[in-house]
Amino acid sequence: MKAFAVVATALALTACATRPLPTMPRDEAKLQVIATETAFAKTMADRDLKAFAGFIADDTVFFSGPTPLHGKQAVVAFWTRFYQKPEAPFSWAPEEVEVLEAGNLALSSGPVYDPKGKLIARFSSIWRLEAPGQWRIVFDKGGEVCDCAK
Repeated sequence: MKAFAVVATALALTACATRPLPTMPRDEAKLQVIATETAFAKTMADRDLKAFAGFIADDTVFFSGPTPLHGKQAVVAFWTRFYQKPEAPFSWAPEEVEVLEAGNLALSSGPVYDPKGKLIARFSSIWRLEAPGQWRIVFDKGGEVCDCAK
């Protein structure tokens, strides 16, 4: 009986700790994610690291560098190097956005360009709706493209 009470209490606490994601119509969510990804990319052009950090979920995972970066603090610390010089080292834009039917998770992907406009990589980001109109990145990964003209 005592073991049952411990298990029941643990399950109840787990249920309380899990907050449901807000939901919204998929078409509306898609427009919001496009706008959010565009604003996120603008932080690089504007050289605004603080604004960049505002788009990152606390529990995010970024595949930047040799090992995955876990958590907002680690991502911002690593990405600070990209915001230090006056000129942005790269830019990106959403090209494809897909949203779950529930409207609370989305995939955004697109090209990454060097300062001269040459395609150098492609990115994929997973966005989570955390509050009405408030999307945060939970996963992000980029990959270099083949320079096949060489």
